Amino acid sequence: MSSYQERRQKYVTIKTREMLEDLPSYIFDFFRGIEHTTSANTRLAYAYDIRVFLNYLYTNIPGLQGLSSIKEITLQDLEKVTARDIECFLEYLSYYEKEENTPSTPLPLPKTDSEHSVHLKRPNYHQNGQTGKARKLASVKTLYHYFYKQQRISTNAPSIVDMPKIHEKPIIRLEVDEIAKLLDIVESGDQLTEKQKIYHEFTKKRDLALVALLLGTGIRVSECVGINIEDIDFNYNGVKITRKGGNETIIYFSREVEKILKDYLAERKLKPCKDIDNPLFLSLQNKRISVRSVQLLVKKYSAHVTSLKKITPHKLRSTYGTQLYQETGDIYLVADVLGHSDVNTTKRHYAQMDDARRKYAASIVKLREE
Repeated sequence: MSSYQERRQKYVTIKTREMLEDLPSYIFDFFRGIEHTTSANTRLAYAYDIRVFLNYLYTNIPGLQGLSSIKEITLQDLEKVTARDIECFLEYLSYYEKEENTPSTPLPLPKTDSEHSVHLKRPNYHQNGQTGKARKLASVKTLYHYFYKQQRISTNAPSIVDMPKIHEKPIIRLEVDEIAKLLDIVESGDQLTEKQKIYHEFTKKRDLALVALLLGTGIRVSECVGINIEDIDFNYNGVKITRKGGNETIIYFSREVEKILKDYLAERKLKPCKDIDNPLFLSLQNKRISVRSVQLLVKKYSAHVTSLKKITPHKLRSTYGTQLYQETGDIYLVADVLGHSDVNTTKRHYAQMDDARRKYAASIVKLREE
């Protein structure tokens, strides 16, 4: 694992430990029990979700409001929670306010492509859609299941609460002409503001290489920013990345992407780097570029391509996955290249294209000549 990934894991682990300090002691047993079956990022998400749940119990369940902090909530208190309490919790997640005197204000989670919780302008207000509710309920279910299996509680109320129904959204992606237009804008800087053009002179080769790599491989933005120079091998046109689960794999890119990367690397190797390793993509401060910077970069350029679609790095990933599936029809290949551990995840995202292919098949067969 690269030093960047090691530092990232250290950061996430420290944040999780900080959050556990404000939770009941038995929660540590839960995290110790799931350590070998979950990633560090997943455990951090669990810590946040469980803290929200315990804060809800502390402020809304009779009998718990007299406690001095959520650390005093016992396993016996969790046993008394009913299915109705869980359902009320889900309703509460729709829109809630963090009181100033509520103990243990949650630490911010690192932003990811799949962040579903929406934070409004006032920082103490929070809102969750169906996906955000489902994630938090899944965390609570996992917590209860662990202690129920360990026979430390005798009831498991969350197990009989249905998961919120999540409506599948259509895949937002760039069309072929939009891909070409995006790359042209990144390369030329046309349509950018005068201020943006000043920075563009210094970043255009980097930006073009970054966008081309995202579009040409379908890797996640977090995987992209973690690439070091030595991770690229032009003998095979491959790049070594670390998946979000921590596994290393090699992804291959086309000759078109190869040409753009080599052009950028000729410039990149002349720049001093302030990081202890050799990140492929540098910020203007000559440090490893951040996920947030890439998100803003893609937003800046894509705004001049389409005003109807909100294009993010994850949408560039969807664009690649869509093109690959349309060209091959091999859902297992798409799942493997995108790094989906379960092919059903890929099928859910690309099911609408199967429908389109079936409709196309129906239009081909003629019963009578017109």
